[in-house]
Amino acid sequence: MVKTNILLALAISTLVLLISACSTNYQISTNLDKENFQHYFSAAEVNIYENEQDITARHQFIGLVEGQDCQEKPYHAVPDKINARTQARQQAFEQKANAIVFTGCAELAPEQLAQLSRSNDAQQCHAIIICYGRAFAVEADIKAND
Repeated sequence: MVKTNILLALAISTLVLLISACSTNYQISTNLDKENFQHYFSAAEVNIYENEQDITARHQFIGLVEGQDCQEKPYHAVPDKINARTQARQQAFEQKANAIVFTGCAELAPEQLAQLSRSNDAQQCHAIIICYGRAFAVEADIKAND
């Protein structure tokens, strides 16, 4: 009987503890909000053209954009041209552009970055790739090959 009472008290205590632990009002914080989604997918709204002559609709030059991908440590992934171009497309979208013509990409190796030792990128990156482009607003945009 005493053993049964102890087991019953232990079971009730465990149950109360579990219920009280679940009743706490937890706050969950994530980066899932509308603005993050808009920024993440913004590059998809900017079409890539090989050159300005390929833009057949009326268009207006918006400005110059650039994107970069940094290899922070020697053992991290090497800088990726796709990431740099995506960042440039996001920047074009922020400037209200819907088209981009890439003018080139440049990769700076550790030796080249060492020569730029005063720059912020040189201090933070082991290697970096930077892509440059011209952003355009195109009326009745005709989809280009991405």
